[in-house]
Amino acid sequence: MPKLARRPLLAVAAASLAAPALAQPAFAQSAWPTRPVRLIVPFPPGQAADIFGRLMADELSKRWPQRVVVENRSGGAGALGMEAGARATPDGYTLVVGTSGTLGVNPSVMAQLPYDAERDFAAITNIFTLPLVLVAHPGKGPADFASFLAQARKNPGAVNYASAGPGTAQHMATEMLAHRAGLKLTHVPYRGSGPAIADLIAGNVPLMMDSLASALPQIQSGRARALAVTSRARPPQLASVPTVAEAGFPGYEALGWSGLVAPVGTPDDILAKINADAVAILRDPAIAARMVELGGFPDPGSPAEFGAFIRAEIAKWRQVAREAKIRLDS
Repeated sequence: MPKLARRPLLAVAAASLAAPALAQPAFAQSAWPTRPVRLIVPFPPGQAADIFGRLMADELSKRWPQRVVVENRSGGAGALGMEAGARATPDGYTLVVGTSGTLGVNPSVMAQLPYDAERDFAAITNIFTLPLVLVAHPGKGPADFASFLAQARKNPGAVNYASAGPGTAQHMATEMLAHRAGLKLTHVPYRGSGPAIADLIAGNVPLMMDSLASALPQIQSGRARALAVTSRARPPQLASVPTVAEAGFPGYEALGWSGLVAPVGTPDDILAKINADAVAILRDPAIAARMVELGGFPDPGSPAEFGAFIRAEIAKWRQVAREAKIRLDS
């Protein structure tokens, strides 16, 4: 999968540590953390942000003298948890898992967003990227991607699809597909991937766009059928499943991702320490292999690189929201 160019880690570390040494208290990095660190995940358990956020929390807890405690604060397309993170004291004891939905999509679809995705958070590093996958109920859903297109074109508005919630990457990726394919679909939003995939398995909804991490166990067990993936290349976990681009929509790509951010104003030396430790974790071959098993791909980088990536995602999804006329103000 394409990513932004990465600068060598040593150069990143040197650049990030040089200036803050003059601006921040000398004791901050050595004394921190002296109590547990809170990691806010703005979605319920079971979604990719939670799965990989907990993996990161567990690994950081092994490296630090205090534990990293995950706090799920869902609601409002992730806005409630992000607002809590933005308003937290910027002392290094609150971190947030920012996602493709909360940082990349929400700024373009929610006029009353209670946080500023670019100004309220200090970027630390991305954690992972992953493809999304369009899945169907094996009995009540279409047999393949071509059948899905034919059914949707024959019955405009009659085909329902589930997502993890309004404004999530799953929702926006499906709307981008519908716009490019000239389809009219009916969105059935849920409060997270867990309840949505449960309803798909039960046959209450025929289709769902989900993250690979969330959907993979259901696909492997035969309880869901994969129709197409949203990455440019087929992921190794689903090598036999075509990409949306291969299925007739060249250039189509939509990725889910989650990364670490902190309230703006968090001391730079603490941010540098978190970045260094998180990047080391993500570059550990055993951790990387585990992430691939779970359906994601590690994406370590510098705070500057992650900040630039977030800005690029905001611009991308702003165009999709404009083309598909998506607003979540109601």
